[in-house]
Amino acid sequence: MQSLIGTGVALVTPFKKDFSIDIEALQRIVNFSIDGGVEYLVVMGTTAENATLTKEEKELVISTVIEVNNGRLPLVLGVGGNNTMQVVEELKTRDFSAFEAILSVSPYYNKPTQEGIYQHFKAIAEASPIPVILYNVPGRTSSNMLPSTVIRLANEFDNVVAIKEAAGDMAQALQLIKNAPKDFLIISGDDMIALPVVLAGGAGVISVIGQGFPKEFSEMIRLGLNRKVNEAFKTQYFLSDCIDMIFEQGNPAGIKHVFQSLGIADNTVRLPLVSVDQSLADRLNKFVKAALK
Repeated sequence: MQSLIGTGVALVTPFKKDFSIDIEALQRIVNFSIDGGVEYLVVMGTTAENATLTKEEKELVISTVIEVNNGRLPLVLGVGGNNTMQVVEELKTRDFSAFEAILSVSPYYNKPTQEGIYQHFKAIAEASPIPVILYNVPGRTSSNMLPSTVIRLANEFDNVVAIKEAAGDMAQALQLIKNAPKDFLIISGDDMIALPVVLAGGAGVISVIGQGFPKEFSEMIRLGLNRKVNEAFKTQYFLSDCIDMIFEQGNPAGIKHVFQSLGIADNTVRLPLVSVDQSLADRLNKFVKAALK
């Protein structure tokens, strides 16, 4: 799918100091990302703190992004969970007319076997009315979806079109790139190795840092896709310290502080997450100030 090549950003859900959703800040973030040149937007990913949102709040965020985007960029919706039947029910009942694809995380907490992961995504593929992006993030799910399972799904279901690979394992990413079907996309889920993955044959990234620095990050990925390696790595090394910092005390606490430093949104997160401490805040402020010069 050409629409999923390049930089997608996993949008945060901005909150006011009273922890309510800040709709105006969300509108600013969407426009900032679009104006910065990213290729698509991901709604209700992990970065959105969707685990702490009510059903009504999720619908408010989704409808706001659809309205502000106004058809300008492709949208991807996070639809996943560790209750397969519940995910399938949502796939059968939700209106997906505004979305290009779903992003569905490998089941967390239950710790299924590879066969269990396969059967989970088989049920999702059979129920989904739009293309499916698999999402492997062992650091959050406590189980790794092995390349053999991914390739099996990619070969058996035409609507399983991509994987967001966030194991942080370059060797695993290379194995996927080497063995995946021709049109199956390997999308990096790790900002730090997104450029190496692209240079190895990956399709791009679903990024966190990309919404804070959309112009720089999306251009870096485009340079990588066009094999302009030296120019791309200049941006990689420029942003690398900030990439480390935004994940140092958890996501999305770090990127939310970047937005506060940019004057776009407050840095409030919902418990059990907490905002970054003063030391990290000072370092992020210093980086943003230097980047804006």
